[in-house]
Amino acid sequence: MSGARMWAPGSRRGAEAMERAARGRSLWDDALRRLLRNRAAVAGMIVLAVLVLAALVGPHLTPYAYDEINKNDVWVPPLTGAHLLGTDSLGRDLLARLLMGLRVSLAIGLVATAVSLVIGVAWGAVAGYVGGRLDELMMRIVDVLYSLPFIFFVILLMVTFGSNIVLIFVAIGAVEWLTMSRIVRGQTLSLKHKEFIEAARAAGLGQGAIIARHIVPNLLGPVVVYVTLTIPAVILAESFLSFLGLGVQPPMASLGTLIANGAQDMELAWWLLVFPSATMVVTLLSFNFIGDGLRDAIDPKDR
Repeated sequence: MSGARMWAPGSRRGAEAMERAARGRSLWDDALRRLLRNRAAVAGMIVLAVLVLAALVGPHLTPYAYDEINKNDVWVPPLTGAHLLGTDSLGRDLLARLLMGLRVSLAIGLVATAVSLVIGVAWGAVAGYVGGRLDELMMRIVDVLYSLPFIFFVILLMVTFGSNIVLIFVAIGAVEWLTMSRIVRGQTLSLKHKEFIEAARAAGLGQGAIIARHIVPNLLGPVVVYVTLTIPAVILAESFLSFLGLGVQPPMASLGTLIANGAQDMELAWWLLVFPSATMVVTLLSFNFIGDGLRDAIDPKDR
């Protein structure tokens, strides 16, 4: 038969092909396929990969350290000598500080989001699955914390316990979990009466085992989407704190501190504000494009 290749019905390859066709694509395979078809999401992933690589490797390749002071190179404009992006009021190389600031901001975004992920998923899954008075109590605590202004709560924690980079991770993550817990609770309420959960109960599994083995794995879709949208929110929160002087402390740099310092000297050295701001915009847009792409890929209404 020309132009077509047929497997014998009893052959091994034919059986495997029929099994694959019968099984079809999994939900995650389908979501990945849809994600890769989203040009904005793919562009965001490529740009974000480049930014992460630059943040990890870049500070080791620059000819100057991020905190190296050179009084002979104060406010040097871009493309002057070895200073590709110029220097600041202390003669520190902006490229080196920008790469270090990008590393710190990405680290804060990832670690603080991980903290919020652990707290929010555990809190919401327990509240939604157990239900009853425990659910009421746990969600009223969330409502009370929601009533407090986000930035005010973070500033209160940092003023009380001091300002250091580890506390920034914990303080921002300890506030961002509130929305995560509500999302997880809502998903848990829709899952707790499904047939596979009833089967797990009938098999004698305890509440903790059911939550860990069956509830949480089936929440990964919306949780992953929300995580990609939480990271840029955390980076913005840290930048705002740094702009107020409560974030990363000198000589360490973050995108927020660089923007704050550049805003003060923008009339004398425009590059100190433009390059950190552009890096911030590109980073946030990359995360947002990825988050939008994941939402469209995982949303069952779009299948």
